[in-house]
Amino acid sequence: MPAADRADIASLDLEQLADALADLGQPSFRRGQLVAWLYGRLAPSFDAMSNLPGALRADLEERYSLVHPELAEVQRSADGTRKYLWRLADGVLIESVGIPAGDRLTVCYSTQAGCAMGCTFCATGRGGFVRDLLPGEMVWQVALVADDFKTRASNAVAMGQGEPFNNYDATLAALRLMNDKQGPAIGARHLTISTCGVIPGIERLAHEPEQFTLAVSLHSAVQATRDRIMPGVRRWQLDRLRATLIDYTQRTGRRPTLEFALIGGQNDTTAEVSALVNFARGWMCHVNLIPVNPVEGTGTGRPSDSRVAEVAALLTAAGIETSVRTERGTDIEAACGQLTQRHRPSAG
Repeated sequence: MPAADRADIASLDLEQLADALADLGQPSFRRGQLVAWLYGRLAPSFDAMSNLPGALRADLEERYSLVHPELAEVQRSADGTRKYLWRLADGVLIESVGIPAGDRLTVCYSTQAGCAMGCTFCATGRGGFVRDLLPGEMVWQVALVADDFKTRASNAVAMGQGEPFNNYDATLAALRLMNDKQGPAIGARHLTISTCGVIPGIERLAHEPEQFTLAVSLHSAVQATRDRIMPGVRRWQLDRLRATLIDYTQRTGRRPTLEFALIGGQNDTTAEVSALVNFARGWMCHVNLIPVNPVEGTGTGRPSDSRVAEVAALLTAAGIETSVRTERGTDIEAACGQLTQRHRPSAG
């Protein structure tokens, strides 16, 4: 079959991989072997999958393409964080980040190339939306970063470029591949989806059987402020978002995280903090305060350390579980809101 007519193996979820093998007359255990080669051992070709029958390898080669993301650039932070720029099979660029901590490795991966949400403090959306990623393109980011660190990924976070719930089916397919014991084998509770607050996605996730973790980028509990800094979610108002999240906790028994990027003079005021307390109090959630990261051209600045501590203390005093994120990789623009899909300018 001509290369252009072959399907991308990265487009198939677990069920579709099983169906594809069944169509080729293969027993069910072959799915585990194929997943292990694709996402566990990172086989560069079907021919390298040595415990598959030769005829099956030839059939897979005839029907499917297998092209790993190509490493275009890696940057290393003084704190051990690494940022990766990948070139996909069609030339599209995406980024992911590896964050080591002791014997643990967290990989922050992208679910889309670019982003359509337009958050004012975030660099990713400034280049616009390019395309959705395939499930395998997400899993390969995690597997390839882990391979570079020579360790397994203990956690993976859909918090890179893109809005995961605008690519819901592929994102859930990727999570299940990451969770599969033949693939990266990451526990469901160590797989986090971070959304801007796309309510239909939260509602769907509440009915999924796996215990994936949910994080919601809130950034303001004042409607006018949130509409201004997060224009992509204006259609989903805060009162409905809160009700949806409460329903999510009741259905799943799981505690979502409210991500709150503190922007000096914008959402760290007394009125803003009071609104955040009212939003988060009385139900099971965790607030993660993130002093906003510097992004050229946004005009946003982070509050003082003392103000961050004051906000955290006010939330804690109100009985709200609260933490302040220790940012990693800021010096290589690898922290939240800093991913841009660009090559780093050459020195000199």
